[in-house]
Amino acid sequence: MTTDFDHATDVVRRFDRDRYLSALLAPETHRPALMALYAFNAEISRVREVVSEPLPGEVRLQWWRDLLEGTEHGAVASNPVANALLQAIERYKLPTRALAAMTEARVFDLYNDPMPSLHDLEGYAGETVSALVQLACLVLNDGEDPGTATVAGHAGVAYGLTGLMRALPWHASRRQMYLPKDLQARHNLDPETVFKGQTSPELAAVLKEMRGHVRHHLDRIRKSAGDVPQLCEAAFLPLALVEPYLKGLENPGFDPLKQIVELSQLRRQWILWRAAGKVFQRI
Repeated sequence: MTTDFDHATDVVRRFDRDRYLSALLAPETHRPALMALYAFNAEISRVREVVSEPLPGEVRLQWWRDLLEGTEHGAVASNPVANALLQAIERYKLPTRALAAMTEARVFDLYNDPMPSLHDLEGYAGETVSALVQLACLVLNDGEDPGTATVAGHAGVAYGLTGLMRALPWHASRRQMYLPKDLQARHNLDPETVFKGQTSPELAAVLKEMRGHVRHHLDRIRKSAGDVPQLCEAAFLPLALVEPYLKGLENPGFDPLKQIVELSQLRRQWILWRAAGKVFQRI
């Protein structure tokens, strides 16, 4: 019989292949809860893709916030991801406030408002991606505080910003801009050129600075690697893919507005398998 956790695993496999493959390398006893967390993240991060306008998206996100804050929902029984998440929360005493904050941060995705600054972008990545890394660490440490909040913060920014640069063609096609306005101003980038699909030296300069910022966070992670319990390393495994993604973005002839950097599943599996147990030596 298919369980709620089986359904959650399938959601992660379809919509978040990096975390799906990394979770398969985590201890089996904690794998169902990791899949529940990652499935929840997949559901809230793709809300814009399944609604035609912002208001229904806000309703969907509010449904998750109500669930996490204890408001009764008659439809929970028919939502296997929600059921799996609630079981993971109970088993590992996960902080629902952090999960609710993740849904609140995703409201930004529903609109085309500009990202004001690099500081704001880091805050967005912190509330979404970094929070997910820290929650995964809690699961892997059997519900006890692993002392990884700072490292998880850097990890979320590094992985999150890399993902946003990879998704630039997709976002630009719907006039959505995650590149911070302060970086745009510093390099004289006109966002309209991005929305028109016009690659420019100004865009290249913004993306170069963004990649440098990602590598700064990777360096901070390496310096703090000793603070991460061995049990929690699986939560950081997707970081092993960041440098290969960055190198793809830097390939000569690569057009950041017309191409998306992808790694074959075989290569991703190989990178993650090699990094398992020694991820901080591989990032």
